Amino acid sequence: MRAEIITIGDELLIGQVVDTNSAWMAEKLNEHGIELYQITSVHDDREHIINALNEAFGRADLVLTTGGLGPTKDDITKHVLCEYFGSHLIEDERVRAHIYELYKERPDVLNRLTATQWLVPECAQILENRVGSAPLMVFHKGDKILASMPGVPYEMKIAMEEQILPYILELKIKNEKLKIIHKTLQVTGIPESSLAILLEEYENTKPEYLHLAYLPKDGIIRLRLSSYGEALEEEMQEWFDHLKGLVSDYLIADTDEPLEVIVGNLLKARGATIATAESCTGGKLAALLNKHAGSSAFYWGSVISYDNSVKEHLLGVPQEMIQAHGVVSEEVVRVMAESVRKQIGTDYAIATSGIAGPTGGSKEKPVGTVWMAWATPEGTTAECFHLGKLREQITDRACTKALVGMIKRLEVRG
Repeated sequence: MRAEIITIGDELLIGQVVDTNSAWMAEKLNEHGIELYQITSVHDDREHIINALNEAFGRADLVLTTGGLGPTKDDITKHVLCEYFGSHLIEDERVRAHIYELYKERPDVLNRLTATQWLVPECAQILENRVGSAPLMVFHKGDKILASMPGVPYEMKIAMEEQILPYILELKIKNEKLKIIHKTLQVTGIPESSLAILLEEYENTKPEYLHLAYLPKDGIIRLRLSSYGEALEEEMQEWFDHLKGLVSDYLIADTDEPLEVIVGNLLKARGATIATAESCTGGKLAALLNKHAGSSAFYWGSVISYDNSVKEHLLGVPQEMIQAHGVVSEEVVRVMAESVRKQIGTDYAIATSGIAGPTGGSKEKPVGTVWMAWATPEGTTAECFHLGKLREQITDRACTKALVGMIKRLEVRG
């Protein structure tokens, strides 16, 4: 089954809203062996939407649309879909009852515009939108399907997982036998070009129906090996294991999990905890470590010591040390890491201090210089990195280096 996504809304095309829906939907489709062929964003414009639908149906078996289902004048998706499928709007009593129940404690929301939400195309199959007022609509065009969902991310995700995907997968199982398999390794410490040279023979000898992709970001390269229905799982695993052996010197993980999840899992397996002391990363590292559900089991807290006075008064970094070595130094980050570990009472701690720019650099310590330290039960170690010239790039790469360093130390301890 081949799919396309159409996101609808002017706000996406002027940069007012970032389209996070498509990436999330693509991941879910891939998990279930549905090949995503194209993602298209269009204006709230009848002709633009119709042209996009015609093109998508010319290439795909499944079209997923998000956005334009609200009750205001600029939300035209439902009306355009009604026209496209040659139908007309009718009142749906189930949708009406759902909306009254949804807003029973907010009667001010039940007005003449809200009432338009229970008008639906007669030809559509209506699925429940448990958390919103816009109905989920499924249309059939021969043996092809279109599913229309809200653009609000949390509504779309619940709709996709609870209603749309189960509906699609039931049809897919009946009509299709092929499946997509992806396996991913994460490596670091080797340039992408050098990695490609290292894997040149592997790429030349693997079967053509296995595809190897290089996905670099912030100092990590994800190697994704993919099979689109032709390889047996056993054969796929053999080639994946071979790949893993070739990159063993640079391997960080043999899953596609985020680094902070890997750190969390390693800590939870040991019943251990961690804290952070951040300067140049400004809380980014803390945000990553507590991003996922269950992080309270291992992440206890942080001191964001951006100003030197905070380093001195809260983390106990001596003023004389800062004057002698500079705030971006091995000596300072060691004290930061050890102090936050002791004060918060955790097993591990990470500290960062660097020059994120665009100003503040020197010949000895140019912009992009970052020192970090890891305080562990076995002792404290520190490393210096040079992470580029752009501020956001530097801080993102610093977080990656900090997490990679923690993974290495946790894995060594075993």
